[in-house]
Amino acid sequence: MNKKQAVEELHTIKDFIRWGFSQLKQSDAYYGHGTDNAMDEIFVLILHALQLPHDFPESYFDSRLTTDERSKIVAWLERRIKERVPTAYLTHEAWFAQLPFYVDERVLIPRSPIAELVEEQFMPWCVPDHVNSILDLCTGSGCIAIACAYAFPEAHVDAVDISSDAIEVSHINIDRHECQDQVEAIESDLFQSLAARRYDIIVSNPPYVSVAEMRDLPEEYRHEPSLGLEAGNDGLDIVHRILRQAPDYLNDGGLLVVEVGNSQTALIDAYPDVPFLWLDFARGGEGVFLLTAEQLKQVKFQ
Repeated sequence: MNKKQAVEELHTIKDFIRWGFSQLKQSDAYYGHGTDNAMDEIFVLILHALQLPHDFPESYFDSRLTTDERSKIVAWLERRIKERVPTAYLTHEAWFAQLPFYVDERVLIPRSPIAELVEEQFMPWCVPDHVNSILDLCTGSGCIAIACAYAFPEAHVDAVDISSDAIEVSHINIDRHECQDQVEAIESDLFQSLAARRYDIIVSNPPYVSVAEMRDLPEEYRHEPSLGLEAGNDGLDIVHRILRQAPDYLNDGGLLVVEVGNSQTALIDAYPDVPFLWLDFARGGEGVFLLTAEQLKQVKFQ
């Protein structure tokens, strides 16, 4: 069925779910930006196209759509399949730590397992009531920083990124979540513009994809800014810098939490004597380490 036929012959939400699912299953679409299967993907796409909530009752799935609504769904699905545009860039929404965030091609689509740590207030490694300052390095959309603001309502949170585009997007989300008094977006190359600021928690989901891995990424990832993904031959260019500089910006008893993804093995090989604590996640995910301020001060990093 072509685009014109779909608009003319499909009429209900249920029709488009069934047809859209089939189209995705027959395509080369890759799922890794908030969903992991074709059914969830088509649900998200259709409900957003119709501006319907996620808990939309199934009893309304037989509702008939207008011609404009049908055309919009078909156009989005066509871009999703032919151009391999991630659904989050079509809907301009992604979820992180159970919170919605605006996203576009200026920032990565949130998908870090760090969300689980934020929701649990980084316990048992910190006492939430003692956390007064948090730094989110490489903030992108600002999702980690803003989620931290919800989890630690008394803490000040700095959201830092080298990309002026990312800072613009983070401002959109700071405004949407009305946390302007708690979250400050700062354009900076890591710690460069932070002067003498110090933090109880530094958390980061930095670029960590190696040059070789970049070549093998599915097409969907080509729509994301390479600045937020690629980090040298071993994927650790940014992580080395964070490890070297973080001790100067952590309070006594502070924590450093960093995601390195598939570069975990390379990091262990680079620092075999560093006592990285590799964290486990109930909802899946790996490659996130935790170090205390005291542990960082005992090691000379590259």
